[in-house]
Amino acid sequence: MPDTPIKPNDLEAHWMPFTANRQFKAAPRMLVAAKDMHYTSHDGRQILDGTAGLWCCNAGHGRAPIVEAIQKQAALMDYAPPFQMGHPAAFELANRLSEISPDGMNHVFFTNSGSESVDTALKMALAYHKANGESSRTRFIGREKGYHGVGFGGISVGGLGNNRKQYGNQLPGTDHLPFFYDRNKQGFSKGEPTSGVEAAEALEQLVALHDASTIAAVIVEPMVGSAGVYITPTGYLQKLREICDKHGILLIFDEVITGFGRLGAAFAAEKYSVTPDMMTTAKGLNSGTVPMGAVFVQDKIYNTIVDAAAENMIELFHGYTYSAHPIAVAAALASQKLYKDEGLFERAAELAPYWQDAIHSLKDANHVVDIRNSGLVGGVELEARPGKPTARAYDVFVKAYEKGLLVRTTGDIIALSPPLIISKEQIDEIFGILRDTLAETN
Repeated sequence: MPDTPIKPNDLEAHWMPFTANRQFKAAPRMLVAAKDMHYTSHDGRQILDGTAGLWCCNAGHGRAPIVEAIQKQAALMDYAPPFQMGHPAAFELANRLSEISPDGMNHVFFTNSGSESVDTALKMALAYHKANGESSRTRFIGREKGYHGVGFGGISVGGLGNNRKQYGNQLPGTDHLPFFYDRNKQGFSKGEPTSGVEAAEALEQLVALHDASTIAAVIVEPMVGSAGVYITPTGYLQKLREICDKHGILLIFDEVITGFGRLGAAFAAEKYSVTPDMMTTAKGLNSGTVPMGAVFVQDKIYNTIVDAAAENMIELFHGYTYSAHPIAVAAALASQKLYKDEGLFERAAELAPYWQDAIHSLKDANHVVDIRNSGLVGGVELEARPGKPTARAYDVFVKAYEKGLLVRTTGDIIALSPPLIISKEQIDEIFGILRDTLAETN
């Protein structure tokens, strides 16, 4: 077969994820390099990263300690099989992560993404109840507007219609809590809204409907990210924990976005003083450098599943070819050390009030109907154009990029989540560009 010439500028072959492919390929936006707080575009412009890549590059881009760790590991050992074999760094990483996890959460299972972490946690919940003699507990409870990745388990417990409607039936028996947000009561809240906790009490109604003996787990994001940055009301997570404990239901926090400093603490579980039974993570685990995720589990879950298996038998029939991939692990170890050495979680907490004041300065900006924030996360909701939902936010996204700022849109919401190394001057730059962009947008 003759060699086929490579066509680096032919965009057709690449089917892009979560992208309007025809629209993008008609006017592509290409990134060719990244360092610290900036990307470099294909035409040589510096683009301030207002999204930490995709909620993930918490330490910024091209950080030397992480780059060097990746290079060193690739030269030492590129791959090691994870089934019935191990490599020392994987155990070191699990121990380091257990040191910053909530009390009692001392076991870590490695995956390759947030989607895999969610599906892993759901399977662990089923395995736990079966090992515990409660095989009838097979039902999962998610929440409206929840995003839990794109596996069939994740879209089943997720509550975003567009992520579900193309794919027919998902996991049977899944139900959803109502959403807690009411703009009339919670609009322009700074940090946690003080109303909306009653939405958590709806879990009691679902328990009454299905019976607790059928429910395996409840899974929620401690802060809604991909659906548009919605901050959980004061007391909401505590109420879920209380109801789950009452009925023997596992509580899973999806911390893929909130984990590793995003809200000014190692995990949202720490920020809100609520310990779940499991946490799903990815993204900031190794600052987005190499695909990787992890599921943190309470000791009772690990011990119950492991102890129920016969001696010398596999306890959990689950895993991935690239679980604890050596290069991903090396990147994670370096990232975790960098977070600690530079105090980046504490830095996020210290910058949060400045960030809050800056984002709420857009309250009077053109088209803004709501603003939401927590830690170094923000959502600016725009009034939709009549009959053209998402169009106005998309225009802001494109114009901001042209002005040198990368933001993310979800519906008519501008979502912001910069690297934790951001400076006050760069925070001012983000919102200055956004104000100017909104003023120019019809």
